[in-house]
Amino acid sequence: MRIGMALNYAGGFKESVAELADYEKAGLDIVFVAEAYSFDAVSQMGYIAAKTERLQIASGILPIYSRTPTLLAMTAAGLDYVSDGRFTLGLGASGPQVIEGFHGVPYTAPLGRTREVIEICRQVWKRERVQYEGRHYTVPLPPGQGTGLGKPLKIINHPVRSRIPIMVAAIGPKNVQLAAELAEGWEPIFYMPEKAADVWGAALAAGKAERDPELGELDVVAHATLAIGDDVAGLREFGRPMAALYIGGMGAKGRNFYNDLARRYGYEKEAEQIQDLYLEGKKDEAAALVPAELLEKTSLIGSEGFVRDRVQALKESGVTTLNVAPIASTHEERVRLIEQIKEIVA
Repeated sequence: MRIGMALNYAGGFKESVAELADYEKAGLDIVFVAEAYSFDAVSQMGYIAAKTERLQIASGILPIYSRTPTLLAMTAAGLDYVSDGRFTLGLGASGPQVIEGFHGVPYTAPLGRTREVIEICRQVWKRERVQYEGRHYTVPLPPGQGTGLGKPLKIINHPVRSRIPIMVAAIGPKNVQLAAELAEGWEPIFYMPEKAADVWGAALAAGKAERDPELGELDVVAHATLAIGDDVAGLREFGRPMAALYIGGMGAKGRNFYNDLARRYGYEKEAEQIQDLYLEGKKDEAAALVPAELLEKTSLIGSEGFVRDRVQALKESGVTTLNVAPIASTHEERVRLIEQIKEIVA
């Protein structure tokens, strides 16, 4: 099981990257860089590549709508080049709030677009002349569109790898099936190992039945906040606002993937109440209704024995990369948490 961590640069980006050297020495395997309505993730990952030596680097995630498929492929090849083959292309659909509200692009057909983006990227990395006729993307433009001068091209440079790993963020059954079929990795959110098989088992099995053996085993990436000690259980409460934001505020009624997930976990009543309150602007009241069990079982916050048990449950459910968010008051304590979780996993 690999240990990963999302880059948190609330205190300054360059300062956080400088601290990555300590996490790398402590055993951190991979760092994830998010892109929302923030600085772009690509420039940051290039900087990280220059400042680290062993650490794997992943986009977590690049939205499929804000770049053309070929630009996503070019970007991934460039990051793989400057990192000497340490890059993973994390892709996701994001949500209509960001895609339509910030990028001004219609949020349509996330499933079909994801499949076509992946297929086009792999053409580029193989240095094939890109010729693709899909439902959502056609390269080059067909006669009658554009100037008519477009012709199939292949990337000028030679990518370090002809198959850069792709990780897909997905929680809906059809998206999870697609990830299991086409991607090297799958990144869910609010992963609860005890209920993962019931919620995603059928979708994963259907996807794996169509999976190319050359892709290898599916890398399952689970997120968890991390704190180890006999008096740290109260830190789980810090997860309430974010859980309420996703379950209650990331989408409209009937179009909130995270609310749907909470319902599939068995929290139908709570999910409905959280969404109603959040959409009314009552964020604190919504956060108060987030089930304590959800906070507990999607975290690694507790005694060493508790964390060991949770890691075992994650392993048994199929998790192969543990993406942690260490919670402590000092950098030194956070580094120690990475050392501890690495020891526990080993």
